[in-house]
Amino acid sequence: MFGDLMGMMGKLKETQEKVKATKERLNTVMVDEKSSDGLLHVTLTANREIKSINVDESLLQDKEQLEDYLILTLNKAIEKATQVNQAELGAVAKEGMPNIPGMDSLFK
Repeated sequence: MFGDLMGMMGKLKETQEKVKATKERLNTVMVDEKSSDGLLHVTLTANREIKSINVDESLLQDKEQLEDYLILTLNKAIEKATQVNQAELGAVAKEGMPNIPGMDSLFK
């Protein structure tokens, strides 16, 4: 029993290291999103850090329109980045979980 506990502790530490490495790698995974008409383009990391925003000149004439474009496009990009982030971190966490009956149903 004590050996099992030590093995689980080792596996937990290994999983923590894998999660940390995955988080670092997600800083290099880019998520792009464009407005439906292509006038605004944003790029985020999978950790939801904004890397770039490209605005078409025509949007600079109307402050309210630009704000609306930014809100809609950034929200879509954040949603995509969150999905990538959760999928990657969830896979690492699931891989490192001890084999407890019924636990895999939590990750479906």
